[in-house]
Amino acid sequence: MAIDKRAQIGARIAKELKHGDYVNLGIGLPTEAANHIPEGVRVIFQSENGVMGVGPAPEEGAEDHEMINAGGGFITTLPGASFFDSATSFGIIRGGHIDVTVLGALQVDQEGNLANWMIPGKLTPGMGGAMDLVTGAKKVIVAMEHCDKRGNPKILKQCNLPLTAKGKVSLIITEMAVLEVTPNGLLLKEVTEGFTVEDVVKATEAELIIPEGLA
Repeated sequence: MAIDKRAQIGARIAKELKHGDYVNLGIGLPTEAANHIPEGVRVIFQSENGVMGVGPAPEEGAEDHEMINAGGGFITTLPGASFFDSATSFGIIRGGHIDVTVLGALQVDQEGNLANWMIPGKLTPGMGGAMDLVTGAKKVIVAMEHCDKRGNPKILKQCNLPLTAKGKVSLIITEMAVLEVTPNGLLLKEVTEGFTVEDVVKATEAELIIPEGLA
């Protein structure tokens, strides 16, 4: 049976979120985390287009075309949700009031540098709120597939695409592993069931710190 990578990564992101956290989820894969928050845990999700209190994705057929996130995806809201303008939204972000932001990436490297907004020579839709989020949030998590569509590693010794931010990434979550950015390099914290340490090392350009006893 094929593994649902999106659901798997979303569920692992959710484990990093604590009761009472204010969290911004980037477009695409990171939004899956909202569907895996355990019952009884209250996480307040913010979308930079001006919503605080975003809930899980609506069921098919129950979408409200006036209820969308910053990426244009349909959302629900939880009791107590609020709506506000973009200036207020980015005041919240830039003011350091977001506990965690989760973003996708084109590349991330062993120093916690992030490239996720453009590939030179290709159409670039715009930066969006990424630079503000990775600078303003207290913790930055990158959630992505471990390699690109051609099988090339996305976790590098050094990013070679234009950077979104330098040294801001705290944690990387992929379908293969969980890696922590430390002052000494990338620490391999977890290997997903079905993969081995050797699989992760082979799919990663950056050098990894591998604790003793990690299966």
